[in-house]
Order: sequence, then structure tokens, then C-alpha cells
Amino acid sequence: MIAIGSDHGGFSLKQEIIGHLEERGESFRDFGTYSEESCDYPDFGKAVARAVASGEYQTGIIICGTGIGISITANKVPGIRAALCGDCFSAEATRLHNDANILALGARVVGTGLALKIVDTFLDTPFSGDERHRRRIEKIES
Repeated sequence: MIAIGSDHGGFSLKQEIIGHLEERGESFRDFGTYSEESCDYPDFGKAVARAVASGEYQTGIIICGTGIGISITANKVPGIRAALCGDCFSAEATRLHNDANILALGARVVGTGLALKIVDTFLDTPFSGDERHRRRIEKIES
């Protein structure tokens, strides 16, 4: 199950991603925001991060204007490895090497077409499980 959330700057892209998730047959929950009315990205970044950290959701997608603020917020929650990705290579690498559990996107940085490809890459790439990557993740977590 996927937790998804955005602030007002990411609302429109979030709606596109939600439609894409539905086409893929993915189960998800929208943690808000629910309009383009100005709001604070930490509220939604934390909500998604806490949902993923609790184990109730396998992964998350968070979106704000640049993706920076919301990813910083999510990474404050213990157990979260949120990765801001603006290309498919980074989305693949962060899953393979970092076992990232939240994808962050910047709605004002990537277009819809690229964002959907990044989402697909992130969701379809498993963690490699290599010992060296596990060791590095343990160092991040400690």
C-alpha cells in the first residue's frame, strides 16, 4: 500500500500520480492536501512519513514545489529514507542501493510525463539486498 501526500504546490501533480496509480491497480491512501489552497508542506510530509514508518504502508510518495522541503521533513522521521528524484536513474539507484521507502518529487521541477516514469521506476525497482548496501543503510540508521 502506498501513502501519498503533497502541499498546494504539488497538488496538481499528485492528482496526476493518483490517476496513474489507479491505472496500475495500486492501493494507496491520499494524506492530503486536497486543494491548491496555500498550506504547509511539513504537515503532509510528516503524515506520509509516519504512515510508512509505522509499517502500515510499504512506501510513500511526497510532492511539493521543489521536493526539497517535503523530503527534508520526511527524513526527520526515524526509519524513513526519502529520496528526492528528478530522473529515472536516481529513482532506480535509490531503490537498489538505499532501499529508499519514500519518493519525493518537485512538481515545479519535473513535468508530468517524467514524474510518472520516475514513479514507475521507483515502484518497480526492488532493493538489491547486497551486503554492502545493507551495511551502509545500517550506518544511516544508527
